[in-house]
Amino acid sequence: MARGDGRLNHDLLPGEKGPQDACGVFGVWAPGEEVSKLTFYGLYALQHRGQEAAGIAVSNGEQILVFKDTGLVSQVFDESALESLQGHIAVGHTRYSTTGGGGWENAQPTLGATAGGTVALAHNGNLTNSFALRELLAERYPEQPAGSPGRPSAGEIARGNTTDTAIITALFAGDPDHTLEATASEVLPHVEGAFSLVFMDEHTLYAARDRHGIRPLVLGRLDRGWVVASETAALDIVGASQVREIEPGELIAIDADGLRSSRFAEAKPKGCVFEYVYLARPDTTISGRVVHEARVEMGRTLAREHPVEADLVIPTPESGTPAAIGYAEASGIPYGQGLVKNAYVGRTFIQPSQTIRQLGIRLKLNPLKNVVHGKKLVVVDDSIVRGNTQRALIRMLREAGALEVHVRISSPPVTWPCFYGIDFATRAELIATGLGVEDVRTSIGADSLGYISPEGMIEATEQPVEKLCTACFSGTYPVPLPDVERLGRHSLDARRIPITPVASTTR
Repeated sequence: MARGDGRLNHDLLPGEKGPQDACGVFGVWAPGEEVSKLTFYGLYALQHRGQEAAGIAVSNGEQILVFKDTGLVSQVFDESALESLQGHIAVGHTRYSTTGGGGWENAQPTLGATAGGTVALAHNGNLTNSFALRELLAERYPEQPAGSPGRPSAGEIARGNTTDTAIITALFAGDPDHTLEATASEVLPHVEGAFSLVFMDEHTLYAARDRHGIRPLVLGRLDRGWVVASETAALDIVGASQVREIEPGELIAIDADGLRSSRFAEAKPKGCVFEYVYLARPDTTISGRVVHEARVEMGRTLAREHPVEADLVIPTPESGTPAAIGYAEASGIPYGQGLVKNAYVGRTFIQPSQTIRQLGIRLKLNPLKNVVHGKKLVVVDDSIVRGNTQRALIRMLREAGALEVHVRISSPPVTWPCFYGIDFATRAELIATGLGVEDVRTSIGADSLGYISPEGMIEATEQPVEKLCTACFSGTYPVPLPDVERLGRHSLDARRIPITPVASTTR
């Protein structure tokens, strides 16, 4: 089985930590179809949402098998692995660790033994009340003798799992007197934060979305089944037609009797605006808005808000491309490709030497000297986090002969971390936290710097501001946060999450 523990970041210097993608989830209920292969392709379409680990669980109606490992989807799975996963229901996951470490023990889907069988669960998001849920778990299901059926024993460890996902799995698995559906309906109202869940037992596929709908989750239809995925792009790749989004606060169940829906919480929509800016694929649709069109409109707005005399508009590939197209269109300045991206260096098992590391961004981006030489450039990117990437990029463009470098950013300054499923740097590490725009410009070495206004960004999404989460820009968090010591990706590492192992069905 392929192994690995690197990650693939969008347009970052080797070693620089930027806004890491949220996870990707995928589920399919389709008798007669090769559900493991459908899930493989669905995860491939969601690879941008997480590159640390990937996994697929499949049910044949009698048992659930799971195959997962660290690495990219293409590294974890091969033909023989997929052939071994036979069944009619599948749940898949691509992971970037926002809670717990990035090792195999925290890969998803997670498994738990229920009274009637097994639950396999995949999660995109971050919970804000993990400690309270862990206390609830201990209260409801005190330590039992090892091997007690249907109960998570405090002495039994789910292969060292230290994630909030394991807590949900344990709570779902713990009730011996109710079905998984009934247990989930009872537990979900107590779960706070951001969660888009896809889970299953031996017979039924489930999906649920937090009451704010912070992370995306969509429902699709196959000729002979149903699909649930983080993004519509994953529906497209498996030939599913989009039916609708899973509603905030909704739990759906799909089995041989069809699809049924119930509500566990009142909907209070607060979709993540950063999905439009950066996270989602440009060919995805969120709340009726094609992400590519939103990003192009952000570029047009940038041109109106921050005009400049220049010869050429170039993107930081690939995340800055749609906004750069919009900037060029609205400004009348020609659009060009001034940077060539090497798509194969984002994930490497060979650590660069100090000499190579000092070359920095050249490992990933290289200027077209004949294009940028003697030009006044507008360089469009989606965000500035620490500023290291932009600083190195500007230096490189000047060395290639650029006369001026004007930076335009299609989001406002990122001044607050995200606790809902995006792993930003800490607030102290965010360059815009301690510096004004002119100070940031000086720090990165640009001739001018312009960020889109919050109003311009929101207008480009075509969503009402009251239905968007803008916490990373505004500091206004729609879900209350716990004490600081209970925040962060390693906050649960000190105590492993107890759930009953299902060793006989793991690979």
